[in-house]
Amino acid sequence: MSKIAHYDKIVSPVITEKATMASEENKVVFKVANSATKPEIKAAIEALFGVKVTAVNTLVRKGKVKRFRGRIGQQSDYKKAIVTLAEGHSIDVTTGL
Repeated sequence: MSKIAHYDKIVSPVITEKATMASEENKVVFKVANSATKPEIKAAIEALFGVKVTAVNTLVRKGKVKRFRGRIGQQSDYKKAIVTLAEGHSIDVTTGL
């Protein structure tokens, strides 16, 4: 797979309080493409960041119904990947790519 295809699979890192707590357990959370599979996510993370991935867990967050200025709208569904890194490897998501 080319490097450009890896960027299509990984959308952005998730920087929340819960994701920060997971980083203490050598885990990093990314928002990924809805069509991305676990092997594709693993290959993309290893190629882009040069780290060893031991596990990938995925989940689909369903879009919520929200109001904005009195109008009802629907947020989009998106897929998250919780990537467990091998011991001694780390990713600093604050610096970007």
